[in-house]
Amino acid sequence: MNPTSDLELKQMYEAYSPPRVQNAIVRGRVVSVSDRDVLVSIGYKAEGQIPLSEWGPDEELPKVGDEIEVFVESLESRDGGVRLSRRLAHSLRTWNQIQEALQTETPIEGIIRRRTKGGFVVDIGGIEAFLPGSQVDVKPLRASDTYDDLVGKRLRFKVVKINPAQHNVVVSHKAFLEEEISKQKERIFSVLERGQVLEGTVKNVASFGVFVDLGGVIDGLVHISDLSWGRVSHPEELYKPGDKVEVVVLDYDAEARRVTLGIKQCQPNPWDSPPDWLQVGHAVEATIVAVADYGLTVELVPGIEGLIPVFELSWSTTPVDVTQNYQVGQKLQAKIIQLDRESQRLTLSVRQLSPDPWLHATEKYPVGSTHRGIVKNYTTIGAFVELEPGVEGFINVRDLSWLRRVRHPSEILERGQEIEVVVLEVDAASKRLRLGYKQLVEDPWEMIRSIFHPESLHEGIVGRITDAGAQIQLAFDVEGFCPMHYLKSASGELPKEGDSLLFKVIELDETNRTIVLAQYAARLSRKGRKKSEEAAVEAAPAPVEPLTRPAGRQKFGDLRAIQQLKAFFEEKQSS
Repeated sequence: MNPTSDLELKQMYEAYSPPRVQNAIVRGRVVSVSDRDVLVSIGYKAEGQIPLSEWGPDEELPKVGDEIEVFVESLESRDGGVRLSRRLAHSLRTWNQIQEALQTETPIEGIIRRRTKGGFVVDIGGIEAFLPGSQVDVKPLRASDTYDDLVGKRLRFKVVKINPAQHNVVVSHKAFLEEEISKQKERIFSVLERGQVLEGTVKNVASFGVFVDLGGVIDGLVHISDLSWGRVSHPEELYKPGDKVEVVVLDYDAEARRVTLGIKQCQPNPWDSPPDWLQVGHAVEATIVAVADYGLTVELVPGIEGLIPVFELSWSTTPVDVTQNYQVGQKLQAKIIQLDRESQRLTLSVRQLSPDPWLHATEKYPVGSTHRGIVKNYTTIGAFVELEPGVEGFINVRDLSWLRRVRHPSEILERGQEIEVVVLEVDAASKRLRLGYKQLVEDPWEMIRSIFHPESLHEGIVGRITDAGAQIQLAFDVEGFCPMHYLKSASGELPKEGDSLLFKVIELDETNRTIVLAQYAARLSRKGRKKSEEAAVEAAPAPVEPLTRPAGRQKFGDLRAIQQLKAFFEEKQSS
């Protein structure tokens, strides 16, 4: 007889020894089923009873011969059998699945059993997990949502946290949804193409455009400029949330998950087949859609817009204040002057609907003719006067008065004032017209020369004082100039603006038509003069009766002053 080897002895021992499966999950076969328990064999003549209470009321009871998983609690029980538990096997298996789901980030199913503080209790194979309220959906739960409607629903979750010591599990349905949405987006972006036409639903309307829901997973933006071929002030004029729209994919970025859509591209571009009347030289009716300093943007038909530059609004050389004279929605007539179909550019003109008034300006406004006009504006050197719409002339300050030196046109004229002017020069080619105001009356210099002759004495009012001297207002609105060294009184004191003094004419500057004056004596009247001051001017000539006295300035020209000057001159000659 051959001796038995160690390997054979080991195999024989393992074949007849009971399995070492305590505290482990094994598969067993149902031997019998009674009204109280189920007898399960785990092999090696090891059997144990499991109470029927470990099967739920909704679960089907096993049959003889079925294989089930059980947990071996002990290999020896009081009755000599094996103590088994189906419930512990199921819980342990579920717990292992939960841990695996956390490690592999695999979704797991569960049933929402009840509400609790801050969220819900979820049953995952007999193990309770916590679902925070913020993790129920990708959208925050609103107050109007019915929380109880979620109870009893079977959903899929992602396991986000486990505490093995306390057997606490935290799950998130939101994380599962976000992952599913991300997968769906990847699938959609993989088949997305530029130029693709899709159906969508308006999700939100903003000032800059419309967001369109493409199947509940991807939102695309239709910029306001891509809503319509016509001008759109605000997207809400055309669309509201819930509207079904047809869109074209203009561009997309799979990494950034952005999709740019267009709605107007689903319709033909009006520039591809413009109306027959859209031709250079045609007068058309247009609607103002935008007002700017540089001009007006007008719409001829929806999708076809043009520009009326500010200089094409009027023949006038004075810039038109478009913001004051025009408004959005206003209709006007204009003439097409430029058209470029390729670049879709259109330029129109309002002024060219009527002929250029400067074409016959030479015949209509000959040199020496008198016309009425309106003062439109002025600068420091002169004033602009409109004779008719589109025709303006300029009056230099030196042509405003014969009698005095005008520093600013506002001393003589006012904006909006209607006046008579004389045409001094016409340049139709350059659209320039030089006008005169003082030329409406004869040159009074001869009379001024005979009245304000050298050595004559006149009362004057001190005007503006500079380092060189002072402007002196004389009678008949005539102005003279008193040099600084002639301005001081006998006591060496300088007068103040507005003082009335006696002046002597010392020179007539024929070239510059200037009356040069010198103060003749001390001030004619000064209240509160001290005796010491009176003694200082005893040597000054005694006051004499002046030849003329100022009577105040004429605000609107010097016609009346010249009439008074002429009457004084005639009276002086007759005497």
